[in-house]
Amino acid sequence: MDEPLLLRRIDPARNMARYYALSLEPTLFGGMALARRWGRIGTRGAQIVELHPSRAAALEALRRVEAAKRRRGYR
Repeated sequence: MDEPLLLRRIDPARNMARYYALSLEPTLFGGMALARRWGRIGTRGAQIVELHPSRAAALEALRRVEAAKRRRGYR
C-alpha cells in the first residue's frame, strides 16, 4: 500500500476545516483500488472505493481527483 495523499482545506472565517485523503490499495484479484476518504477534520467522514484494472489506471484516477481538489482550494 502506498502512503495516502492527505489534502486539507481550512478557512476559519467560514468555519471550514475539511480533509480529503487518497490512497492506492491492491485488490485480491490483481487490480488496484483507489480509496477516497473525506470529511470534517476530527471526524470519521465518508469513504468510497473505486476499482481499477491496473496500477496505471488507478494512479491516473488519483491524479485526476487530486487536480480537481487542488482547484477547489485543498492543499
